[in-house]
Amino acid sequence: MSRIGKRPVAIPSGVTANIEGDSLTVKGPKGTLSLGLSDLIEYKVEDDQISIIPANDTKAARSHWGMQRTLVSNLVEGVTQGYTKFLEITGVGYRAQAQGQKLKLQLGYSHDVDLDVPEGVEVKTPDQTTVEISGIDKQAVGQFAAEIRRWRKPEPYKGKGIKYRGEYIFRKEGKKK
Repeated sequence: MSRIGKRPVAIPSGVTANIEGDSLTVKGPKGTLSLGLSDLIEYKVEDDQISIIPANDTKAARSHWGMQRTLVSNLVEGVTQGYTKFLEITGVGYRAQAQGQKLKLQLGYSHDVDLDVPEGVEVKTPDQTTVEISGIDKQAVGQFAAEIRRWRKPEPYKGKGIKYRGEYIFRKEGKKK
């Protein structure tokens, strides 16, 4: 039994959820998100909650149960509060600048890195070494943050690179003479 899947997802006031065909659509103050429904799970929108129940007692249905509940919960949280990731850039000459739907990064390469910001994601740079990524889709926000971080992962000797706020970088001692 899934302990996560047993709990229904509460729908706050101002949010509506509809099941149309094979998709669940959630509308809220920040926007609209939809999720493709699995055949192994039954979804019920009742009163002010969404119940997720396995369609049958197979191992596949039970293994999808908790994940589907979490995906539905992420939709509801995204349209009400949204998601935000912060990246911190460390290194001499490393900086970031948001320019509309583009993000310009200077990371010590011979060229600047220009990234197109995906639709539904907003990027701000409060200062040159901080990047704030926000949006209503948790997967899109996290994926874009990971793509930015991939350009210059933090290294363990001096700690230079791009890291998430609050991420601990295990530091190594350099060569000894």
